[in-house]
Amino acid sequence: MQAILPHLFLGNALDARDLRRLHELQIAAVIDVALEEPPAQLSREIAYCRFPLTDGGCNPPWLLRAAIETTLSLLDESITTLVACSGGMSRSPSIVAAVLSIAHRREASECLLELVRNHPHEVSPPLWTDVKELVDNW
Repeated sequence: MQAILPHLFLGNALDARDLRRLHELQIAAVIDVALEEPPAQLSREIAYCRFPLTDGGCNPPWLLRAAIETTLSLLDESITTLVACSGGMSRSPSIVAAVLSIAHRREASECLLELVRNHPHEVSPPLWTDVKELVDNW
């Protein structure tokens, strides 16, 4: 699990299911963007939002927008949030980069490069194209 901001973490499916660690970090919400993973079974006090995204370019724009808007809302309220996908290397960094771009009025590609620098990553080009187009038209 990677701390991005004081209230924003990036992770993978295992991180999203590690209750001890989620409670230790005081994670209050989990944004799950992994289609192929089963829904996480979390404790009652953790909000759980599931947006089943794929790495291909076939995600409905409304679903991408919902994942981004929900994460932005939680960030605006300083709710400690984990954004997670299967491996933590494509969908979750893409969504977090979009959120940072919108929140800080920065170029989405710059935000993504900063996120993945010195971390394993494999961002899907079709997914990133769709996310970037959405952010550019925000």
